[in-house]
Amino acid sequence: MAGLRFQAVLEAQRRPKVKVNFPSEKVSDYFGKKSFGMRQMKERLPNEVYQRVVTAMEKGKGISMETADSVASAAKNWAMELGATSYTHWFQPLTGATAEKHDSFFDSISGIEKFKGSTLVQQEPDASSFPSGGIRSTFEARGYTAWDPSSPMFIIGTTLCIPTIFVSYTGEALDNKAPLLKAVEAVDRAATVTCKFFDRNVSKVTAFLGVEQEYFVVDKALYSARPDLVMSGRTVFGHNPARGQQLDDHYFGSIPPRVYDFMRDFEIEALKLGIPVSTRHNEVAPSQFEVAPTFEELNLATDHNSLLKDVMSKVAEKHNLKVLFHEKPFAGMNGNGKHNNWSLITNTGVNLFQPSSSARDNLQFLVFFVNTLKAVHEHSDLLRASIASAGNDFRLGANEAPPAIISTFIGQQLSMVLDELESKGNVHIEKGDNMYMKLGIDQIPEILIDNTDRNRTSPFAFTGNKWEFRAVGSDANVAQPMTALNLAMADQLTKFNEELEKRISKGEEKRISIVKILRKYIKESKPSRFEGDGYSDKWVKDAEKRGLSNVKDTPRALDAYLTKETVALFGRHGVCNDKELEARHDIMLENYVRKVQIESRVMGDLALNHIIPTAIAYQNKLIHNAQGLKDLGMKNTAVTKAIEEISGHINTLKVGVREMIDERRKVNKIDNMRDLAIAYCDKVKGKHFDKIRYAADKLELLVDDEDWPLVKYRELLFIR
Repeated sequence: MAGLRFQAVLEAQRRPKVKVNFPSEKVSDYFGKKSFGMRQMKERLPNEVYQRVVTAMEKGKGISMETADSVASAAKNWAMELGATSYTHWFQPLTGATAEKHDSFFDSISGIEKFKGSTLVQQEPDASSFPSGGIRSTFEARGYTAWDPSSPMFIIGTTLCIPTIFVSYTGEALDNKAPLLKAVEAVDRAATVTCKFFDRNVSKVTAFLGVEQEYFVVDKALYSARPDLVMSGRTVFGHNPARGQQLDDHYFGSIPPRVYDFMRDFEIEALKLGIPVSTRHNEVAPSQFEVAPTFEELNLATDHNSLLKDVMSKVAEKHNLKVLFHEKPFAGMNGNGKHNNWSLITNTGVNLFQPSSSARDNLQFLVFFVNTLKAVHEHSDLLRASIASAGNDFRLGANEAPPAIISTFIGQQLSMVLDELESKGNVHIEKGDNMYMKLGIDQIPEILIDNTDRNRTSPFAFTGNKWEFRAVGSDANVAQPMTALNLAMADQLTKFNEELEKRISKGEEKRISIVKILRKYIKESKPSRFEGDGYSDKWVKDAEKRGLSNVKDTPRALDAYLTKETVALFGRHGVCNDKELEARHDIMLENYVRKVQIESRVMGDLALNHIIPTAIAYQNKLIHNAQGLKDLGMKNTAVTKAIEEISGHINTLKVGVREMIDERRKVNKIDNMRDLAIAYCDKVKGKHFDKIRYAADKLELLVDDEDWPLVKYRELLFIR
């Protein structure tokens, strides 16, 4: 095995440069070339058909089969001009990945290429092998994909990909997109009603999202020589190198040439697909990087993030690289996050989280700002559950990620504004613009976009004109946290609208009513506001006093999906029924169990079949050396101590693995999925992983480097 390691290192060091082919010097020449977006539809569809599609997208109305036939014909012709020979409904099942089944345009009976509107609108992939949480039995195979016209079709290779939702034969959602679309629609409805209190011209509010995607890059040969990376996406063993990220010299540093070529290459492919990638840079850890697009409509941004990850992985193969999206692929190093930057924008062009010089607009800003604080406070457990995963459990609360406590950060200036507004509850309110001066919120017009510092330890921070949900893991499908956030906001705004209408109907002046409601919300949500260091032990104790949850593991965090409050929340807005929530809860628990189980098996394999035999072989060399020294009448104390130390770690490793395997056998008899997930969390992972890893990592330091079988961190992170 050691031979394989050095062979991989040699191969990684001798990589030839891969040429990047630039379609043009100007991105505008090829941006969206492989995306059947609004520009392409306008060019290729009759004007009346194009207008019907636009109306359907803007107002959420259905598309007639006649219109679908026209779109299908135009899309087929466009795709075939670009070399496409097949099509697929591209969807996002509850596996966390994307799925596709390709069909040919060519019809052998007629001898020509065909693509009908009925095929565009709906297909029937086999649903039996996708996670359903008990909604579908394995012998019940039927499921449906249905076209989402709000997300443009695109071409990958020679296939036209059609973004769709995925539902069961009985109508339950089996994907991430369907609930997201409903949550986005819910926040649009509620926010539009709120906006009409300020501007009757507002007829739509669109949620926007900007996703900062972090990732590691390692050489393909080095990756292949690490079974744990191949099987689980992270290194279950590995001692920190002498030099890691402690010098802070990688962050925003010069991008390594080979990685730079890879970045340019995948950016070209992403831009062709209409993904507006705009930012690239080194992240904190060695071999860690980030890519970020400009803001897009939330549903499209979600699709584009999943698509971008696929594109990055495929292009990496061309460069003999592997992209790691796992939240914590290397212990002791910066983890991978996926910061979700969220905003709400009206059809009149107003960013509802953008402070203004207008007193009226700033009252509107405060309404949405304070309601967000209230929504996060009221639904903090759901937001925590929405970012829960086996991988993110390794990252949350570490030295680069926010803790599992969901809190909000708004900065000193806005904190002062809210505190002053809250404290003046008994002040006489005069009508007219002077009321703003009386309330002390005349400060608002002076606020600049960057009115807050950045708090890296906050899971949910206001950053000037948007909110940044920093706790989302890098491998997550952002549809899940965005469904939770937008649904929470929709519900909170609905409550605000109802209370305001009630006060106004009783004759209370509108602006006075708004301020009174906001004062109440500010006070009620104050326990979740925190401006300090989220990593500190003091905050953990303080959060407990405030009544904030601190659920550190996924199985228990997921309980929030089945509380009566959450079930009622999803039901009120028609996003998921109780059956769908129960199914998703079960699927997420099972996913957690399987991932921990895989890691456990990988640990056992590496320990018993790679590390222990290597350590014993090296120990035998030392024993031979010790005996030789003794025969010569020389002291062998240092060698015998090394033998004893190695022997101790071998014993710890062997006993630990056997106990872990026995524990796994015991817990596998548990029928209830929640109990099984908790058992894997506490009794398999919690009880054994760290102990086994400690012994293995110590042996890495003791065994001759020439003999060590696993590619080391210094090689994985610094050979690129």
